[in-house]
Amino acid sequence: MRLKNRKIQDGVSSKRVSALILRWIMALFIVTLSAHSCSALDEPFIVSITCRPGGIISVERAGKPSVTIGRVLAIPDSTRWPSFTASAWGEEGTVVATAVNAIHILLSVEKGRGRTMSILPAETVAPAAGPGASIITDMEAGRALFGAWAPAVGSSVRVILADGVTEGEAHTPLSGETLRIAMIPLKNPYFLEIENRPGGRVTAWYESGPEIIARVIRPVGGTGRFEGTIFQEPGRVRANHPGVIDISTSPEGLVGGFQIMPLEHASSSEMQGAWKMTQWMIVAPATRNKALKGTKPLFSGGLLPGPGKGESLWDLWATYGRRPLVLVRIGGGAWIRMPVISGRQDHSLEGVTHLRIYFPFTGEPQEGGN
Repeated sequence: MRLKNRKIQDGVSSKRVSALILRWIMALFIVTLSAHSCSALDEPFIVSITCRPGGIISVERAGKPSVTIGRVLAIPDSTRWPSFTASAWGEEGTVVATAVNAIHILLSVEKGRGRTMSILPAETVAPAAGPGASIITDMEAGRALFGAWAPAVGSSVRVILADGVTEGEAHTPLSGETLRIAMIPLKNPYFLEIENRPGGRVTAWYESGPEIIARVIRPVGGTGRFEGTIFQEPGRVRANHPGVIDISTSPEGLVGGFQIMPLEHASSSEMQGAWKMTQWMIVAPATRNKALKGTKPLFSGGLLPGPGKGESLWDLWATYGRRPLVLVRIGGGAWIRMPVISGRQDHSLEGVTHLRIYFPFTGEPQEGGN
């Protein structure tokens, strides 16, 4: 399925009102960001997981009552080593991957490979988790900790011991201990713009202005069957870790999407196929001797799944602002929503000339962000 300009424009015309509304909202948002001293910081919060069957999973914001978002069904009795390649590029004792179908925590790096523990929804597809190395919850994929309350990559992880007082480094929790994940506010760009061509600029738009942070080595041209996309909507971030941004193009319930990865990951033995297939965009640092893997804002610190259908946070801005949104331009035309494409379609994105990824925010811009 090749995206032709005329076909896309016909689709937009049939939904003219919704497209105009979307364009107006985005334009207003950008103007507001320019006119006010504002912040793209995400609201800080702490997730507490009581590690025993039936244990409560809650979220607490500063000065607000804790909210129960789920319960524990089972706790891990092991860890996974060696874990996925990019896990070694994270920071020990932090969230190393956030996704609609799993949260992975980096416990240590040993012999150049990461040792991880995972948190999973009750129903999931998460091969990277490993058998017996996960906290199993009753939460749905794409919801709660895997949606509205998803922590960003780099969020701090600690363990409160069974006495309820002593805090220790992240480890496989024993029954009665409490795992605490602290969502740390980070300064992120308002959005990224990517020119989908060899040598194309990857530009981060900050409050202070644009900054070219990377260059496209290999553009994306198609979609593939990335399993976790079954739990996410089109034009949304499915997952983020030190070596990937995974974007869904398919409706929830179907699979389809593409990935953006740093040159370092594309050069690993795990991802050699990315050079032969169209489902991966490969990006390199804009300056020499500067790595992209595991660095902000692409591969740490900002992008996350955000609220799923039917989920609400504490206000309108948080509910909708915490959903990273991906828009595209076809043939250099106007910005439109991500086309809905399911399954493996090797040529389905060849008409895409630009991508824009909005970062999550939780506060009304003119009020200073939070």
